[in-house]
Amino acid sequence: MGFDIRLPIGALFSILGIMLASYGALSDRAIYAHSLGININLAWGLVLLAFGVSMLALWRRAYSARSREASREQPPS
Repeated sequence: MGFDIRLPIGALFSILGIMLASYGALSDRAIYAHSLGININLAWGLVLLAFGVSMLALWRRAYSARSREASREQPPS
């Protein structure tokens, strides 16, 4: 099995997305007056979280496909 970059990238973006989205959800609404009332921290936190979860899902799919392929190659005992 080789190194799959989707796992660390997915974990990193998921953690950062959770942190940014939670900051946006829990912060004071008055700080978003400069950005026309748009909670940009919440919006981009959710985008980062969605990207991270999709990377983790792609990693999981590839990992299960590799393990199925490896189990087929082994002779039954």
